Formats: sequence, C-alpha cells, structure tokens
Amino acid sequence: MKKPGIKRGFIDTSRGQIHYAMAGKGKPVLLLHQTPRSWDEYRDVLPILGRKYWAIAMDTIGFGDSYKIGLKDSIEEYAQGVINFLDAMKIGSPSIVGHHTGGVIAAEVAASFPERVEKLVLSSTPYIDAAERERRKKRSPIDAVQGREDGSHLTELWQRRMGFYPKNRPDLLTRFVIDALRVGERVEAGHRAVNRYKMERKVPLIKAPTLIIAGAEDPFSFPMMKVLSEHIRNSKTAIIKGGMVPLPDQMPGEFAKVVMNFLDKS
Repeated sequence: MKKPGIKRGFIDTSRGQIHYAMAGKGKPVLLLHQTPRSWDEYRDVLPILGRKYWAIAMDTIGFGDSYKIGLKDSIEEYAQGVINFLDAMKIGSPSIVGHHTGGVIAAEVAASFPERVEKLVLSSTPYIDAAERERRKKRSPIDAVQGREDGSHLTELWQRRMGFYPKNRPDLLTRFVIDALRVGERVEAGHRAVNRYKMERKVPLIKAPTLIIAGAEDPFSFPMMKVLSEHIRNSKTAIIKGGMVPLPDQMPGEFAKVVMNFLDKS
C-alpha cells in the first residue's frame, strides 16, 4: 500500500492555536514528541501509521509552532493542551503515543482524563518519583547553552547531544538542533516540567491498555522501563534493539511496527 502524504495545519483552541501534522484516515492515533522537539520527530512515522490509522502529531504547547505558554510550564498544563486540541479537532478517545517528555504528558492525560484514551503507548518514558526528582536536581542542563557571537554555542549543543545519537546520522542531530534553536531560552522548559512532575501519584491511575517501549541504547529511559511497567496495571513492554534517544526518527519502521502490533490487537 502506498504511504499517504503528510498534511499540516493549525487548529484554534480556547488558549491559542496548536500546530499539527497528520497522515491517513481511520481510527485516530495522537503522537506526542519529546522536548525541545516538535511534530518533526514523527515525520517518518506518520506515513507508516497512516496506512492503517489517522495518525496525528501535534506540537506540544510552548514548542514547535503551537502557541506559547504564559503560565509556568508543567506536565499538567501540557496535558490540558492535548485535551483542548482533541476537543477542537472533535476527537473523542484516540490512542495516544508519547516519546520521552511526550510519554510523561501522555501518562498524565491517561491518568487524569481516562475517558479520553483508548490505548496508551509510552516510548522511552522515564519514571519520576521522589528519589528520581532528587537525583535530577543534581544534573546539569543538557540543552541550555550560552549564545556566543562566533556561533560556537551551536557546536557545544551539537556535541552535548552527540553521544545520545547514532553515529553517521548527522541528519538526525540537525533536526534536533533546528527545533532546539526555535524555542530559544525555553529549551529546558520541558525537562524542568518533567523533573517536577509527581509521576508516582498518577501512573497507578492509568486504566487504558498500555505498552511501554524502550530503546535498548537509551540511558535515560531503558533502565526505568521495568519499574514504570510495575506501576501501571497490566502494562506490556517491548524493547527495540539499537534504539537510542531519537528512537522514532532513528528507527521509524521498527518503531511504527511495534506500535501498530499493539494497536491492532483488540
């Protein structure tokens, strides 16, 4: 079957416009990206999922081309943005796929708005409890670099991220850097929101059938896959060998296959 093309647009919500990209038709599947990325993280996944589903990747509020947040960034605020988007698009209960920050947002949506999620896929999603929040307070920001006239801050950002990306794929890092530069000083906002989120209170409330995906070479999420699964009732797990931090755009075919195998099951 020929891959469907990607269509992009904006939808008005009560708080501002949200940008999205979509492909295909059928049952809706909403894709939420990691920060500071955008819908572009799913650029190569959308046409694959679109062969069987109405695949939609929205820009999280405050990122990409979606409206900017006036209040303090929080996972709860991002999740409300998702609900506002679904309402504006007249989508009732899609399956939701989230990667890294997007996974934490997806978990919050599923926990706080259980009637709005048919199935849940958490990709490379960290488990943030009190102990992890304390550990993260000691970490240095990874993406915040001081701008310099000679442009050397661009090299610094590139080199900070290099170790988490596959070798010989500068195209993937280029896509990341473009998204990171677009959000400017807000580059760490999503990370800070994740670090504050009291995830241990929410994930036990998730009722939707849940699949937890982890890339075996992702040092941030792979070690947490088992403990996250233990806190979500009847969740299943899947490991993608060779998968790193940019899993959806690094291995779109493998990623989409795992997601569809789960969504296809009744």
